[in-house]
Amino acid sequence: MIIKNIKILLLSLFLFVTVNAQNVSDSTKTIEQADSLFVMTKSPLGAVGRSAILPGWGQFYNESYWKIPVVWGVLGWFTYLYVENNKLYKKYGDLYLDSLENEKGNTYYRNARDLYRDERDKYALVLGISYLLNLVDAYVDAHLFDFDVTENPITRQPELGIRFKF
Repeated sequence: MIIKNIKILLLSLFLFVTVNAQNVSDSTKTIEQADSLFVMTKSPLGAVGRSAILPGWGQFYNESYWKIPVVWGVLGWFTYLYVENNKLYKKYGDLYLDSLENEKGNTYYRNARDLYRDERDKYALVLGISYLLNLVDAYVDAHLFDFDVTENPITRQPELGIRFKF
């Protein structure tokens, strides 16, 4: 049941990214015809959709290749910590239940079980936040893809390409 729901979610995200990309290309044609408006090179929602399907794909789309191992490393590390704490939670949960059947009432196993449950839940939360930060990074990076910071040839200082029109 869960795998079926995940497949449906991934399919709907893929279709959303495809439809969004088509809408962006249609709107680009009208913007290019106007010839006075700025056209973004990368689609922020396309980058978010790609990163939602496969973390790091949005960074690949934005040509920020060095971020892909960072995203995978962070998500992989927190996934590992979640799995390990879940194993220990189950182990000490079983030991605690066995100690109740033997009428020992061992509080050590109960405390250990509670500790690993709390750690597991903490890493699940951190994993979710890391996943969301991956999406935010893809979105912001796509927005700033065309932002130009060039060096002034006279002062050798970077200057921002910001223009104000009145």
